[in-house]
Amino acid sequence: MKFATFEKDGQQLIGLVVSELGLLMPLQISEQKLLGTSLLPATMNEFLDMGDAALDVVAKIMQACDGSTCWQLSDVKLLAPIPRPRKNVFCIGKNYAEHVKELATLGTNLPEHPIFFTKPPTAVVGTGAVVKNHKAKVTKMDYEAELAVIIGKTASNVRKENAYDYVFGYTALNDVSARDLQARHIQWLMGKAADTFCPMGPWIVCKKEMGDINNIAIQSRINGEVRQNGNTSQFIFDIPTIIETLTSIITLEPGDIIATGTPAGVGMGFNPPRLLNPGDVMEIEIEKIGTLVNTIEK
Repeated sequence: MKFATFEKDGQQLIGLVVSELGLLMPLQISEQKLLGTSLLPATMNEFLDMGDAALDVVAKIMQACDGSTCWQLSDVKLLAPIPRPRKNVFCIGKNYAEHVKELATLGTNLPEHPIFFTKPPTAVVGTGAVVKNHKAKVTKMDYEAELAVIIGKTASNVRKENAYDYVFGYTALNDVSARDLQARHIQWLMGKAADTFCPMGPWIVCKKEMGDINNIAIQSRINGEVRQNGNTSQFIFDIPTIIETLTSIITLEPGDIIATGTPAGVGMGFNPPRLLNPGDVMEIEIEKIGTLVNTIEK
């Protein structure tokens, strides 16, 4: 199942996506019409809070579905699946060996332990959104295609072997980066956390539909040209390791997001660098999820 947050006629709702048919089923409206109940909430955070109970209601809606409550995807505006995360997005740096090597100017040592940084909720935007160029402060903008993990239930001191029990699903994320600020401020917050620097989407895919998450293709395209062409099989630290490490001291909650790092092929890794320009179109495509598309502010 694929779940999206969208806007239609000025109202923000969540829906079940049938992407291959270009359809979306608004969950609250469908539940009320098809089942005569009103159990599902209007936001993705609240939906995730419900856990399995929410999925049980969705299953009943699907059984009763007659097509009467389905809308065309083209008739709605997709937002980030979680438009306003409750806390910062957790991000993993240096999680693909070839990416570490290509960014020699930012340090080439392979990490012995996961490296974490965060992006604030104000950085999050959805597919189709314009990414600000922050031209008064930023001169070296870059893209990073990443698989993002959506946490489905409260997780503390989780062991690796149980880590996937706490995952709800996955989405695509673009870790837009200001390389000049990243270098100037030494640590990565200023270079990674600017407004609109965390595009996500187009929707969340439930973990069961993803199959082997350690063999998922990840690609980025800039103005149609392939720049990154990686696979999660290249992770240095797999998702269970990341979750175990984080939850050893931080409690994760439903709706928390973890970006798992980017493969080689970022703009800064080319010689000379091939950084982003105003008007550039960024596409992040992840196998079994779909494509996240954003344009840099002109």
